[in-house]
Amino acid sequence: MEKRSVDVVIISDLHLGTYGCHAKELVNYLKSIAPKILILNGDIIDVWQFRKRYFPIEHIQVIKEIMNLAAKGTRVIYVTGNHDEAMRRYTDIDFGNFQLVDKVVMEINGKMCWIFHGDVFDTTTKGSAKMLAKLGSRGYDLLIRLNRSINWILQLMGKEKMSLSKRVMDRVNKAVIRINNFEQTAAEIAIEKKYDYVICGHIHEPQMRCVINDKGTVTYLNSGDWVEHLTALEFYNNDWHMYEYDATKYAATIVKMEKKMPQLNVVTDDVALLFSSFVTPAQIIKNNFAFTSPS
Repeated sequence: MEKRSVDVVIISDLHLGTYGCHAKELVNYLKSIAPKILILNGDIIDVWQFRKRYFPIEHIQVIKEIMNLAAKGTRVIYVTGNHDEAMRRYTDIDFGNFQLVDKVVMEINGKMCWIFHGDVFDTTTKGSAKMLAKLGSRGYDLLIRLNRSINWILQLMGKEKMSLSKRVMDRVNKAVIRINNFEQTAAEIAIEKKYDYVICGHIHEPQMRCVINDKGTVTYLNSGDWVEHLTALEFYNNDWHMYEYDATKYAATIVKMEKKMPQLNVVTDDVALLFSSFVTPAQIIKNNFAFTSPS
């Protein structure tokens, strides 16, 4: 498949390390694009639910594809979220084509874009409510596993699949928006700052809409997620577009993952490194003296 040339791609809420992440589909998508800038807008690796016994090879492949893009010239900007908030202590790291930040403000063809994850305006992820949010996140992951078993049974019965996890997430998101109204808050701040776009993730709800108040107008965008919706924001032809994953377009390019680990072999006769430059002048004099015969 020929790679699509895209100016900017924004993906968020991958939740690598959880059962809900559609890693294989994400690998297919990353293999199909050649963006100039790739913005990872938070909750990429789910530190809240990270466990040693579950980080399959498909999830590692996602990281590998992101690194491949960076190696080929794509500027990768990692914006921290609440599920990977542990990385916020290392923000403003910048090396090679990789940058770790809490927010991004960039100008694209004369339009100012304010990009951040979105949890900063979500009171349900702060203080004492944070513990409940973490418990809810684990419950959501368990629900996804249960949902897969139910769908397997439904398929055997010849019935359509259902998504209990999506129904729960939709209800939670409506409650979060109603309690926090963070979308409106972000939009109003963006208008005050004279930004043209405000771009978030966090609530797993892909969105493109115009927000207007008495002070101005701003376009609110949300990149969705790779748990339920499998969406991304793409900028090309001087405009933003919502991408939705279509499995039929990747039927011939499904990535096959080899789960068998290679046998570790540390025995070798080869010399990989030679540090002859570490020899000090004093050692050279001592060595020369030791091999000098008296007259």
